[in-house]
Amino acid sequence: MSTRETHQAPPDPARQEAFAGEVADVLNKGVLALLTSVGHQCGLFDTLASLPPSTSAEIAKAADLDERYVREWLGGMVVGGFVEYEPEGQRYTLPPEHAASLTTAAGPECLAGMMPYIALMGEVEQQVIRSFREGGGVPYSAYPRFQALQAEETARVYDQALVDTIVPLVPGLTERLREGIDVLDVGTGQGHAPLVLARAFPASRFHGIDQSEAGIDVARTRAARSGLGNLRYTLGDSTEISGTYDLITAFDVIHDLARPAETLEAIRRALAEDGTFLMGDIAASSRLEENIGHPFGPALYGFSVFYCMTTSLSTGGAGLGTVWGQETAVRMLREAGFADVDIKSVDGDPLNAYYVATLRGR
Repeated sequence: MSTRETHQAPPDPARQEAFAGEVADVLNKGVLALLTSVGHQCGLFDTLASLPPSTSAEIAKAADLDERYVREWLGGMVVGGFVEYEPEGQRYTLPPEHAASLTTAAGPECLAGMMPYIALMGEVEQQVIRSFREGGGVPYSAYPRFQALQAEETARVYDQALVDTIVPLVPGLTERLREGIDVLDVGTGQGHAPLVLARAFPASRFHGIDQSEAGIDVARTRAARSGLGNLRYTLGDSTEISGTYDLITAFDVIHDLARPAETLEAIRRALAEDGTFLMGDIAASSRLEENIGHPFGPALYGFSVFYCMTTSLSTGGAGLGTVWGQETAVRMLREAGFADVDIKSVDGDPLNAYYVATLRGR
């Protein structure tokens, strides 16, 4: 008998049974997450919200999907408590209270839009397990869908809140953007944030930089389609920023980087003396004990293991993951040369905190 077994107290039957029930609930909800992802991507929640109580055949026809798959999916949604079912007539209904968290019309409140990330994790599971055993990490190239998913996720927030809620977090910034300033978005991905801002503030000049060639290609295509003359994108390294900017933004990107400290230093060097760095990043603590009870706690650590930390480690990077919480973020911003750092939150974006950093104290 091992030492561990010798000193382990016998389990309390009631606690054991209760925890077993919790684990079974995790299994069921894990599967529900995948079914929710399917429903979101196939437009089934939007379809259900637009229909009266309907049969699986009617729902499938309205969504232009195969009825047999739709019927089985509906079964999972019914037993999972997402969709209501009338046995007499075999009709299904999405309650409006549920639609408020599941349909695209819900905007930032559409939690169904987060579920494809669970499927993305499953796609790289074996590579992550190999990294547990051998070290290193899973390369960014293993996530071909990531930028598209992130673009969809951020669009839900930025289309509704970037101009009217996030920009005003910085005193006087709205007025400066209207007058005309130079703006850089670091780690722009497919470039949605600069596109939204360029439309709203035609007198300002917007520039997005990212190391993903595929992301920049998408951003440039959308910019050309928009007809905006105050918007451009560059394929480049975030640690090598040229030019000087009045506003630099970085949304949900710094903690993923291989060299976050060097990027923050590059941002500080490229920022005008009276400029502002506006950073959106993880709304959590750097200390594990303070994240117990966080409403998205397991999701944040899961995202880190399956994407944020491992992609950074794959290049020999810092692998910050959830170590990058508010305490670490503030420390690294100050070490990079920012004299003043203010942390703000935005209703409808519970995953992110917003850091307003300047070179001079207020």
